Amino acid sequence: MRKYIFIFMLILGAMPVWAQLTASEAFASAPQGVFPLLDKNTRLDMVDYYRNGMSTASQNSLDGRSMITEMTPESITVKMTDSSAAQLAVLTSPKGQIIALINTVATPGLDSNIRFYDSEWRLLDGSGIFSKPDWKEWMTAAGQENSDEVTMQVPFMLSSYRIDPVTSRLTLTNNLSRFLDKEVYESLSSYLRPSLTYDWTGKKFVLQK
Repeated sequence: MRKYIFIFMLILGAMPVWAQLTASEAFASAPQGVFPLLDKNTRLDMVDYYRNGMSTASQNSLDGRSMITEMTPESITVKMTDSSAAQLAVLTSPKGQIIALINTVATPGLDSNIRFYDSEWRLLDGSGIFSKPDWKEWMTAAGQENSDEVTMQVPFMLSSYRIDPVTSRLTLTNNLSRFLDKEVYESLSSYLRPSLTYDWTGKKFVLQK
């Protein structure tokens, strides 16, 4: 009897491991409001196409074409339209998995935003998970000495986000060079960091110093 109880406990202990959500499962199970351009059946087809090595694009609700461009168990990247993309990354947390959803648009410089959900697609308060950097984080030492010049010539920051599926590291890339006049950007380039990197602690993203 004790033998069977022991085996049963082992099975129960293994269940959370078996139930780990993959990026493709999260993509397919997302509510329609999360991916309004793609219904569930279309998303399932897209996953099948990618798994079978097919470059077939799927029609979205705007009569455009969408396709998966990268997929691992932890992350999936989708070209939504000619000017937008999304990355879904599944993060490991002590309290369960967290889904990070990055949406990127061309403005014309690429610009991203990020939201966080639990494994049931309930929206989380992202303020404790990631804090969007302000000018202080983006400026180099020289930039901080000339902060008035930077903020006068740059109305806002443009940056694209990407989460590495292996390390869960979040990288923000400075895309102002695609938006500002070449001469203006060159005069400011030494004042601004080309990218910012955040490490995932299991609870939040922390900026590397």
